[in-house]
Amino acid sequence: MAKTLYGRLYEESERGPRLKPCAPHDVLSRMGDKWTILTLLLLAIVPGHRLRFSAIKNGIEGITQRMLTVTLRNLERDGLLVRHYFPEVPPRVEYELTAMGASVLPALEGFTGWIREHWPLIEAARRTFDEAVALDAGAS
Repeated sequence: MAKTLYGRLYEESERGPRLKPCAPHDVLSRMGDKWTILTLLLLAIVPGHRLRFSAIKNGIEGITQRMLTVTLRNLERDGLLVRHYFPEVPPRVEYELTAMGASVLPALEGFTGWIREHWPLIEAARRTFDEAVALDAGAS
C-alpha cells in the first residue's frame, strides 16, 4: 500500500518501507549541483530577472563558460528559465527566469536558511566523523 512521507511516496513491504527513485530525483539532483542555485539566485536579484550570458558568468565566481552553458541549458530544459535570442550583429542572448523558476525561490530560501542555521553543527559532525575514521585507519 502506498503512503507518503514529506510529500514522497513509499510502500510498506514485508521487509519494511521501500522508496523508489522517481522523476523528482532528477530535479533534486539538478538543484543540488554546484551552479544551479547560484544561477537562479543571480537572476532573481536583477531587475526583470534577465541577464546576458557574460553578466551571469561575471556574477558567479569560479564558474567556467562550459559549466555555465550546461547549467543554463538544463535550467531551460526544466522550464526554469527561458533563452531570448536577438538576431543582431553581433547576436545577443539573454536568459530570464520563468514564473516557475521564480516560484522555486521561496523553497530555496527555506533550504539555504536551514543550511545556514545548521552549518556549524554540520562542520562539527564532519570533523568528528573524519577524526574517528582517521583513528580507525590508524588502528588497522
